[in-house]
Amino acid sequence: MKKEIHPSDYRPVVFEDLGNGFRVLTKSTIKSEETTKWEDGNEYPLVKVHISSSTHPFFTGQEKLLDMEGRVDRFKARAEAGAKAKAAKQLKPKTKKASVKKEKQEQTV
Repeated sequence: MKKEIHPSDYRPVVFEDLGNGFRVLTKSTIKSEETTKWEDGNEYPLVKVHISSSTHPFFTGQEKLLDMEGRVDRFKARAEAGAKAKAAKQLKPKTKKASVKKEKQEQTV
């Protein structure tokens, strides 16, 4: 193995799942400004996560939608706006160019 390419500042860190409050103490190099008191009475850096093994559908066996940032709502809004724009475009009267082309085609037939 190559020397001096791996981080050497591993330390105990608490990861907390925001979905259900599940917390785990493990070693990591991640930086954090927040700290929390662990069961042993010591304070450790705290890292908050949206999904952990306790809430992830793969590990829990449940198929549920976790949409913390509103991605699904934004997608539905874009799809609805696109459908409205398409419907408005179909209702819009044809331009003069289109009607002139149609007249020319009718004259040649």
